[in-house]
Amino acid sequence: MQRGSKRKRVARGAARRSKSNWSGRARPQDAIALLKADHRQVEEWFEQFENTSSSTRKSDLATKICNALRAHTIIEEEIFYPAFLEATEEEDIHHEAEVEHDGAKKLIAQIEKSGPNDDYFDARVTVLAEMIKHHVKEEEKRDGMFAKARASDMDLVVLGEQLAARKAQVMGSDAEDDEAPRRSRRGGGRDAGMMARDPRRSRAE
Repeated sequence: MQRGSKRKRVARGAARRSKSNWSGRARPQDAIALLKADHRQVEEWFEQFENTSSSTRKSDLATKICNALRAHTIIEEEIFYPAFLEATEEEDIHHEAEVEHDGAKKLIAQIEKSGPNDDYFDARVTVLAEMIKHHVKEEEKRDGMFAKARASDMDLVVLGEQLAARKAQVMGSDAEDDEAPRRSRRGGGRDAGMMARDPRRSRAE
């Protein structure tokens, strides 16, 4: 009797877990929740950057910040901003956000070309943090872009799916770009290794 009751409890627990997992997949993150999650992540990295004195750590954090912000600006400019403008016709809010993005992208490019040994590296990251803080405040304030988007007829769930898919694509490209120099430093790819093992192939060609 006890053995049967235990099996029933295990079965009910499995059913609850299955239902919970399925529900999680059935309710994807909406566009605003996704964008806010991006904001919180870069804020955390900026704080870590400010609190470390390690040059290696600063370099790693700056790379994470720049990659994340690049992906974030791409998905906003390609997907969210056009949808927002079409649904709300809030040109001033849209245009100001685009201009703020332009300023941030220029600073990101400067950071990526430099490093901790550059006298202006820390200053650039600090100024970028201030720019992003202002930008986030404008988007998330009570009468800002996100509030107006929620009050509109935008399908934020569908937009969230589109943003997530495009973000994964952009971040995947960034990872491949980071890996390419490492593959090159290891002596080339598979073809290079085959050529090295078979010098006759090189002479024949």
